[in-house]
Amino acid sequence: MSDAVRSIQQVLKAEDTLEGAGVRLKRAFGNGEVPLFDPFLLLDNFASCNPSDYEAGFPWHPHRGIETVTYMLEGQVEHGDSLGNVGRIDSGDVQWMSSGSGILHQEMPKRKEGMFQGFQLWVNLPAKLKMSDPTYLGLTAKDIPVVQQDGATVKVVAGRFQNVEGPVRGLNVDPTYLDVALLPGERSRLPVKKGYTAFAYTVDGATKFPGKEGLLAPKRAVLLDDGDVVEAEAGPEGGRFLLVSGRPLHEPVAWYGPIVMNTQQEIETAARELRRGTFIKAKEIAGA
Repeated sequence: MSDAVRSIQQVLKAEDTLEGAGVRLKRAFGNGEVPLFDPFLLLDNFASCNPSDYEAGFPWHPHRGIETVTYMLEGQVEHGDSLGNVGRIDSGDVQWMSSGSGILHQEMPKRKEGMFQGFQLWVNLPAKLKMSDPTYLGLTAKDIPVVQQDGATVKVVAGRFQNVEGPVRGLNVDPTYLDVALLPGERSRLPVKKGYTAFAYTVDGATKFPGKEGLLAPKRAVLLDDGDVVEAEAGPEGGRFLLVSGRPLHEPVAWYGPIVMNTQQEIETAARELRRGTFIKAKEIAGA
């Protein structure tokens, strides 16, 4: 039986957004697209050569009910959280954090000459894990395996490609997160589990996916229909994109700022706990 190739279902152009204390970024999708990208909630792309666009950063703020995935291409972000974790996300590094029942953290970019660029993806947690203990995983660039194949360079953050497994494992939505770079004119076939939500985000160059669209410019979120293979072809200057997939949750979403739960009552409870100082449930974890 031949593989079912996924075609383009929808293309979204990333929109200018102001977040944190005044960070200018591009939002590929967000709460206006629920539930199209289920279990994924949001993808932000920050990219600028002007430090005033990002230096204000993301000072202390809460999260509950989601996982945040920060992936730096170029630049450096300093991180701290209420569990006592303190660290730095450098070029090529990944931070995968599950906020669970609640966490306070900050992410502060450092000034850089030239391009500063990275991504933050929000992954929804299922109802049964929204009040679980928070966890934190910091990965350096050398922790992330790289696969070379037929004109493609694939960094495997999560999931599996060509029998190489990424270092992020054991998560409920069984995610795959690949950073794919294609040489000019090259094609690649990337397996994706049938029934899973899958999308690509174009980073550099131009890339074509099966469907009605031609070559896609950077900063496009490409929602793909069902199937078990994604085919991509680079333009004359090459192409780079993120490919992300995961098992959909099919659960109701109640969303207020950095807190994502299943009901409005749970949102109101979180807001009340923030006011009362009872939001954090796991201060003793991770050596805090």
